[in-house]
Amino acid sequence: MAKISKNARVGQRAANAGSGRDFVKVVRSVKNEATGKYSYKEVMIHKDKVKEFFAKK
Repeated sequence: MAKISKNARVGQRAANAGSGRDFVKVVRSVKNEATGKYSYKEVMIHKDKVKEFFAKK
């Protein structure tokens, strides 16, 4: 079995663009104003949109 060079693996990643590896799971805590308790919102979003997700309330 032959070794695979680092450059070949980089090329494979480019070919897999748009695959599930571009998505991440983010968890945000949301406070209930009436009771004061926290609940958690879990969302799968694209890794480029993470900052936007946490910026908005």
